[in-house]
Amino acid sequence: MKIALIQSALVWENPTVNRTEFEKKISDLNTDIELIVLPEMFSTGFTMNTTKIAETMTGDTVVWMQKIAKSRNCAITGSVVITENENYYNRLLFVSPSGSIQHYDKRHLFTLAGEEKIYSAGNQKLIVNYLGWKICLLVCYDLRFPVFSRNKENYDLLVYVANWPETRILAWDSLLRARAIENLCYTIGVNRVGQDANHLSYNGHSQLIAPLGEYCIAPTETESIFVDEIDLELVRNTRQQFNFLNDGDTFKIEL
Repeated sequence: MKIALIQSALVWENPTVNRTEFEKKISDLNTDIELIVLPEMFSTGFTMNTTKIAETMTGDTVVWMQKIAKSRNCAITGSVVITENENYYNRLLFVSPSGSIQHYDKRHLFTLAGEEKIYSAGNQKLIVNYLGWKICLLVCYDLRFPVFSRNKENYDLLVYVANWPETRILAWDSLLRARAIENLCYTIGVNRVGQDANHLSYNGHSQLIAPLGEYCIAPTETESIFVDEIDLELVRNTRQQFNFLNDGDTFKIEL
């Protein structure tokens, strides 16, 4: 599967401009891309101002994602601030080429920034089936909690989208590599660059890691589009050779 990771600066709380900028970047991609991955809250930046920027599941950003998926004949994923049933969610959307949508609401809310005071936590893990791949989709702070991401579903690809600041980027790099190795799967992390209205700086380090921890796309700090191809047979062969997942502990997650 050919994938594109878009590491971009974000314009604060301006969905129209951010959608336009991402569309320009996407227009430069080759037509054979099968999955596009955008950062967390890609249309706004990581904001608590939900009353200003929250959208519905029929709002402009969701419709835009469907348009991109259909016109490019590929899947696209990234998180958006969504309001539903009088709650606000940091919602990761996976939009297929047909325009159909699956979503995951961020489970672990970032208490250091008070995210839990504004947003409602999700209570369900999502595994998407796409082009023969089983894909686990998670958001930013979820990266620090390996029990939730533990590969009990035999998924092949783990995806994290983030607004992860430069001051803690060593943790981002270290934990992404750990998640790939412990789950014996490809792992993608897509982060933003630039500065937000809270004066936080972001230096990217978007990356793609193979099941044994090697970099397929190594971290860089500039605004960039990264394209690579991942191999499902590599995942299967790695697990046949190193069947570590079979030796894991049995546990139950209380949601």
